[in-house]
Amino acid sequence: MTHPDSSIATLMAEAAEAIGRGQNATALQRWQQAVRLDPRHAPALNYLGAHALAQGDGATADDYLTRAVESDPDLAIAHANLSRLHSQRGNASLALQSIDRAIQAEPASWGPHFEKARLMEAAGRSREAATAWGNGLQYMPDAVRNSMQLKPIVDRAAKAVSDNQRQLAEFLDERLQGLRGDSGQRELERINHALDIVTGRRSFVTARPLMVPIPRLPAIPFFHREDYPWTSDVEAAFPDVLRELNSLLATDQDFVPYVQTAPGQPMGQFAALDQSTNWGAYFLWKNGKRIDAHADRCPLTEAAIGRAPQMQVNNRAPVIFFSALKPGTYIPPHNGATNARLTVHLPLIIPPDCGLRVGEETHIWKPGELVLFDDTIRHEAWNRSTQLRVVLIFDIWHPMLTPLERELIAHTIEGIIDFNGENADLGEL
Repeated sequence: MTHPDSSIATLMAEAAEAIGRGQNATALQRWQQAVRLDPRHAPALNYLGAHALAQGDGATADDYLTRAVESDPDLAIAHANLSRLHSQRGNASLALQSIDRAIQAEPASWGPHFEKARLMEAAGRSREAATAWGNGLQYMPDAVRNSMQLKPIVDRAAKAVSDNQRQLAEFLDERLQGLRGDSGQRELERINHALDIVTGRRSFVTARPLMVPIPRLPAIPFFHREDYPWTSDVEAAFPDVLRELNSLLATDQDFVPYVQTAPGQPMGQFAALDQSTNWGAYFLWKNGKRIDAHADRCPLTEAAIGRAPQMQVNNRAPVIFFSALKPGTYIPPHNGATNARLTVHLPLIIPPDCGLRVGEETHIWKPGELVLFDDTIRHEAWNRSTQLRVVLIFDIWHPMLTPLERELIAHTIEGIIDFNGENADLGEL
């Protein structure tokens, strides 16, 4: 004798196949047969209720859907369908109760959140609607979100969220205006960025060191150069450094590809730049070793950078090089190896349409004005001009590290190199 559960499973499978072929009448028969075998079979009751709802038969829909949620209180789709029925009947309170029960049953399902958003909008509760729209967008898979069929509802949700965030920003700005007083931009920087994150004007970003992370260091995209006395000494040497660079360029000194992936290693996001001088480098120091033939041609540059608190690690640092981006070159987003250091740029040749983005902040280089940033925060750079862009790059110790920490970190990195071998692929460590 065939077990009823087996027969019901077969009937439900046949109903699903019939729906796929557009044979709705056959599907309806299979669901009815399933309910005759098991009057408490919640999925079949839900399908019958949804069918009755679509046909405008509210009484039958109510009967089936009520039985469905009584049989399985966690069947979210049945609660959602019951919410639609209550909404059609003009009972907003019951509609909201049912959709909240659907969300409780399946909180990561985007559909009930969108349904709740529509109910909130109809009730004039725009802020609660925006929250529901936002929750739905958060749980919606990318493939669904990018569907052209759903674009109108996705755009509607995104606009509601954006409008609500704008209103929140205006509300908070007005509320805090008196407290800000005459405070300067530097004084308010952290708070302003926090407000931007809370109101959706920027994303929260953090450091992600790929090799040697140092805990308890704040993730600051750009550091203020005026906070460090040595920066003025380096900037004062800008004319000398630019003159030495121009001498190199005039004599056709070769820049080597900055990206040189070892054979057998994946190229990743730098595939377009691998072995290419579109992103070229002219090293004065590399991996802690002086390139005499190069450094001797740029004595004033070397002397200027010697005034900075350069990172010192045997066989790894200092590193000093001219970085050249040819026209149209793009360096894709990436993270550096360790936040024990900051990367410093001395901009030299800066045509229009060039920039550096670290986290959520975009910086436009100014010739002769140092840029200090944490390269373990996701960053990218570009040259969209028709001219060459060149900056001088070097590393310094993170200014918040103590002398003891610097020494211990240096020995740690040296130990990693000794353990793995000097020729091991350790990225930009």
